[in-house]
This record gives sequence, C-alpha cells and structure tokens, in this order.
Amino acid sequence: MLVLQVVAFVAGFALVVFTLISAIRTFVLARAAPDWITSVVFRNVRRILSLGMRHNPGYAQRDRIMAFYAPVGLLVLLPVWLFLVALGFSAMYWATGITPWTEAFTVSGSSLLTLGFARGDFFLHTIFAFIEATIGLILVALLIAYLPTMYSAFSRRELAVTLLEVRAGSPPSAVEMLIRHQRIGGIKRLGESWRMWESWFAEVQESHTSLASLVFFRSPDAKHSWVTASGAVLDAASITLAAVDIPFDPDAALCIRSGFLALRRITAFFGIPFNREPSYPDEPISVSRTEFDAACETLREADVPIKADLDAAWRDFAGWRVNYDRVLLALCSLTVAPPAPWSSDRVQYWSIGQLREGALDEVCRVRE
Repeated sequence: MLVLQVVAFVAGFALVVFTLISAIRTFVLARAAPDWITSVVFRNVRRILSLGMRHNPGYAQRDRIMAFYAPVGLLVLLPVWLFLVALGFSAMYWATGITPWTEAFTVSGSSLLTLGFARGDFFLHTIFAFIEATIGLILVALLIAYLPTMYSAFSRRELAVTLLEVRAGSPPSAVEMLIRHQRIGGIKRLGESWRMWESWFAEVQESHTSLASLVFFRSPDAKHSWVTASGAVLDAASITLAAVDIPFDPDAALCIRSGFLALRRITAFFGIPFNREPSYPDEPISVSRTEFDAACETLREADVPIKADLDAAWRDFAGWRVNYDRVLLALCSLTVAPPAPWSSDRVQYWSIGQLREGALDEVCRVRE
C-alpha cells in the first residue's frame, strides 16, 4: 500500500508540474515552444469543428465555423489545465491519507476553485490547499493577461491586411497591386510598401510563434486573411524583381526574404515539413508558366513596363517563389483561408497530420 501511495504522490506531483510547464510555454515563454497539452486541445477542437465543415462545403459556412476555432480552443484550454491540476493534487491528497478517491478529488476541487467547502485533516493538507488555490488563481490570471496582448497583436496584423485591400483588391492579387500602383504613377515608388511589409512579416513571425493561437484568428472581413495577404505581397515583390522593367529594388528582395522566413518559421512551429533550401527547377512551384505569362500580359496591357525576355523573367520569378511556395500553401490549408489567386485557390483544407504526410506534394509541381 505504501508503494502505491508513493507512486500516486509522485505521479500527481509530476502531472501538476507538467501542467504548469504547459501554461508557461503557452502564455509566458517569449519564444516558439510547442506544447503537448495545448496541441491536443486545439487538435481535438479542430476535429469537432471539422465534422460541421463536412456538411457545409461552401466557404462562407466554413468561415463561420472556423471563426470559433481559436476562441473555443483557448476557452477549453483553461478548464483542461484546471482539471489536470485538480487530478494531480487528488493523487497527492489520497497518498497522504484522504480516502477514498472521491473525497480526495472533492478536497482538491474545493481548494483549486477556492470554494472552501472541503478540507483535509492535517496541516500538510492545508499547505496543499493553499498551493493549489494559488495555482488556480495564477492560471486564470495568465489567461486574462494573455488576451489583451494577443488582441493587440491581432489588431496590428489586421490593420495592414485591411489596408492592402486599397492597394491589391479583395481578395488580394499581386497583379492588381502592381496595376493600381501603375495607375497612380507609383510603380517606381513601391519601396515604401516593401519596407512596411518587411517589418510586418517580422512582427507576425514573432507574435504567431510565441502566441500560436493567433495563426487561427480570422479577419473581421471573411474575404481577408493574413495568409493570402502575405502571398499577394510576396508575389507582387517577386514579379517586380523578375518581370517589371525597372531598376533592381533591394527593398523588394528584403521583403521577400523577411516574408518567407516568417512563413517558414510559423509552418515549422506546427511540424509541417518543407525544404529549407529549395531551388527551382529541382523543386517545382504551384504557379504554372501559363499563369505567369498571362499575368505579364495583363500587366503589359495596363502599361506596366514588362521585360522583353519572359523566359528569363519566369526563371527569376520561380527562383523567388520557390522560397515560399510550399509554406504559403500549407498555411492556406491549415487556416482554411478564403479563395485568393496563386495561394488558397489551389489547395484543399487538410489537417496538420495530412500536411505532415506530404499532402502538398501533388500540388507543388509545375502546372503546364
């Protein structure tokens, strides 16, 4: 019996510590740190919501369902942590003399929720009750403190996404972005936009790995998405460098690098595989040469200066696009992004497990 009590006490203590580490990784640690409990909670919430999406094939219905994903996941996370802490302390109460298990759990729940209607018989149990009550208050306080920080980052992200509609239309299009700048005589002054989006990508990378639930928070407008906005800006910068007949703009190149690094690190956080050193044509892209030529023709008709050698322009564009092609499509699928050209228009909505198994392999190929 003594051995069983020791095992129960150690297991209960380990469960409490494991749960606290989960809360610290999710709410406090200022770096990307995937957590098992958080992953399990969000994965199962996603499975439940996916049942509703199976019977609602239209995007509008999927968007309404997915809008609840991140908020519900966060709200479920807190009671899961509290239950695990209560279970861990129940084992410690039982191991130190409070029997049966139902009575140990009652004392644990009363202490954790500071209800105070049940207590142990010994001073050690009183100490446990104080510690457990403190842990419960800390977990609730962490969630309350977490929400303003998260929504502040969300607001900054969405400001740029909303402003992009003015420059690139809705849904955002790289071709439309370049045409609109040409109409106002600003095709040669895109450097300001590239610098702004370079900073935006850096901030999104930091916030969406340290506050991972932000990845799944949807824009107020159902047609907007931080993922498709990223794709439109990166494609616009890639087309500018590859095909637009203006002097080389280093700000566009820096914007692309900032963008694909951000998308890669967010994708890596979820354990989705991708080639960290891709090269074209060894690794094909999801945009075909036909689509690229059609885009260049549309730009030329809008008086955007296009280089004469489209073969070289295509190779340069593919060389830029290959750096973010796969991760862009993976995030479009993961977040159930709204339809947008050259990004979410060519993916299905796969689960993380399917993405890890290489569901994008068939999509990421040259489309002739």
